[in-house]
Amino acid sequence: MSAGRDAVRSPDLTAARAALARAAKDTEAVLTGLGEPARRSPEQRTAGAAAVDATRALRAAFLDTHAEAVYGELTEGGTLRLRLAELARSAAPAFPGLVPTAEQVASDRARTQAHKEGHEIDQGIFFSRVLRSPSAGAHLLDSMLLPTSRALELLPEFAAGGKLELRSVRLERVGAVTHLTMCREDSLNAEDDQQVDDMETAVDLVLLDPATEVGLLRGGVMTHPRHRGRRVFSAGINLKALHGGDISLVDFLLRRELGYLHKLIRGILVEGGADWRRTTFDKPWVAVVDGFAIGGGAQLLLLFDHVIAASDAYVSLPAAQEGIIPGVANFRLTRFAGPRLARQVILEGRRVHASEPAARLFVDEVHEPPELDAAVERSVERLRGSAVLANRRMLNLAEEPLDQFRAYMAEFALQQALRMYDSDVLDKVGRFSLSSSARGSHAP
Repeated sequence: MSAGRDAVRSPDLTAARAALARAAKDTEAVLTGLGEPARRSPEQRTAGAAAVDATRALRAAFLDTHAEAVYGELTEGGTLRLRLAELARSAAPAFPGLVPTAEQVASDRARTQAHKEGHEIDQGIFFSRVLRSPSAGAHLLDSMLLPTSRALELLPEFAAGGKLELRSVRLERVGAVTHLTMCREDSLNAEDDQQVDDMETAVDLVLLDPATEVGLLRGGVMTHPRHRGRRVFSAGINLKALHGGDISLVDFLLRRELGYLHKLIRGILVEGGADWRRTTFDKPWVAVVDGFAIGGGAQLLLLFDHVIAASDAYVSLPAAQEGIIPGVANFRLTRFAGPRLARQVILEGRRVHASEPAARLFVDEVHEPPELDAAVERSVERLRGSAVLANRRMLNLAEEPLDQFRAYMAEFALQQALRMYDSDVLDKVGRFSLSSSARGSHAP
């Protein structure tokens, strides 16, 4: 092992790359010889885990030495702006054994979560080391703030008509306010890869649309049997999709945080523009909570400039029950709610009801459901003030410095990848799928 570490830490990147490729190839041969993960005996699983762990130690050592050089090569000295998925795809052939190949990712994606090889952990190692680098990490954060190609393609249609319907989000501009309505009616707006893609597209369109001054997010009316005919904000991550292997590290857990959630705070990056005054373009945001904001729904509330809740709504972050990390909530919630309440909510699963005084740490206003629309109108009008943008930008910079966010995300990339494959998480989502298959989330 010591010789292997020395080889991958060689200052000669070509030699280090070759050493890592050999080690990864040997480990892959071991796994192939053990057969499909679902059919392995306990002894075979132990042998496979030992081989994989040894190679992961080499990947980490390689990146501890060469992360900036690797990122520089993949981005051609920082001249290419690669998003997370593009970066991972480029790294696989350029640095064999560093991250899973497209074929390995596809093979794992076809399996349930409990029967995957866990190649996403290798992606977690890669992104954690890239984000740890002040130069590479900052470049990647900026790259993820660029508008998506999908949004740029849809912008003319939305700008002209003021309406657009995506699979999980509807957009409608009313005056100077664009309403985003989450519309996964059958699953209580439970989040999956598709929802993340749609939400980033929708956020980009709000930020790009010259006629929009304020963005408004609200849940739609549900067809789900337990909440039929009622608005619901969000039930958080779709645990049924997680058990089925359909929640990905790159396209959901990392893209969500570095993509549209970060854009809600920072805005979109503008490169090569004529306006020297700013490099990002942001807008104020309002959220309206009907029913509940669970998990990822609660995380969203920590990003908005103004949050309005129905009097019968509640907020929760059941991270301990799910076994995974609730995004960047661990970084932000202490700032909003203080350390004691943050631990009660995240570690102990406390629900905070809108009727409680503690709810004012999550939301700005609480109203009876019939009064919500009027409260929204008053709020968005206040956020159209001429000095709002400059002040929200300075508030966000003071509250969440970019380097602190980058450092958190570097550790999150690795720890969340590990949690996805821990035995307790696999057991929990498996039991959930069997007992709650009709719900599609952890909602009540």
